[in-house]
Amino acid sequence: MPQKAKNPRSDDPLAPLTLAVGQEELLIDRAVREVTDAARAADPDTDVRDLAPGELQPGALAELTSPSLFAERKVVIVRQSQDLGADTVKDVKAYLTSPAEEITLVLAHAGGPKGKGLLDAARKAGAREVACAKLTKPADRLAFVRGEFRAAGRSATPEATQALVDAIGGDLRELASACAQLTADIEGAIDEAVVARYYTGRAEASSFAVADRAVEGRAAEALETLRWALATGVAPVLVTSALAQGVRAIGKLASAPGGMRPGDLARELGMPPWKIDRVRQQMRGWSADGVAVAVQAVADADAAVKGGGYDPAYALEKAVVTISRAARSR
Repeated sequence: MPQKAKNPRSDDPLAPLTLAVGQEELLIDRAVREVTDAARAADPDTDVRDLAPGELQPGALAELTSPSLFAERKVVIVRQSQDLGADTVKDVKAYLTSPAEEITLVLAHAGGPKGKGLLDAARKAGAREVACAKLTKPADRLAFVRGEFRAAGRSATPEATQALVDAIGGDLRELASACAQLTADIEGAIDEAVVARYYTGRAEASSFAVADRAVEGRAAEALETLRWALATGVAPVLVTSALAQGVRAIGKLASAPGGMRPGDLARELGMPPWKIDRVRQQMRGWSADGVAVAVQAVADADAAVKGGGYDPAYALEKAVVTISRAARSR
């Protein structure tokens, strides 16, 4: 769960400003959801605006935070605020000196040197801060899993917690989904035997294996792995998450500046060096148009598996085929 910084406003999700700092998307999404849920609990008609950096143009913040005739509560979310343009940053800094009533501003910031001026200004303004850094240490991932079970009112043995992390790896969305699945399905103790029953063979046919084969253009193998994964209980939402990460990694590396040293590139993209080497091999057949097609395919599949379609398995198969073809678009 998101770890809150020591701040007098840290327990109030309706503080005028919440700062979600880090690059772990699951924790950022949870920090945002905590604010929006609290706002809608206070006022079901709360107006929520969730914006990417390019959507917040100079002058737009003043319009979004202007008083309403109906005095409605608003939540304004700015994703990747480290990427805002200089003029927009000035607007945000000016707003921080005199925030509007009934409005909660959420700034998601990667936490690195880029856009540090805005980060410092938000902290100086007394922002409620939520830590959303990636959990790179095994001990932190184990603590995350324990926290997931505890939040659900359940517990798991230390052996079960370790087995789950070993089977699934470091992706927090997959870990969270696995904890939710075990909590829903298992009434008694969650021990190592339970984890083994659910996730034996997972390493060979995980959602990430499906994604790897798809982004490498190996459609037949990707489909075979997908069907085996679904047959062994892998949740469809985990597959769409892995596909999204695989396609996103291709796009990020393709658009990265050339000539950077491996270490600098890893820090810039938020990937470990080994993953950059792997993605570089995977992206050989990709074009910019191919990435765009694949992103849309993942979005369509994600909507289908979350209730927008009648057959999640078919939606995933369609996405896998589309992504595999896009991988050969160059």
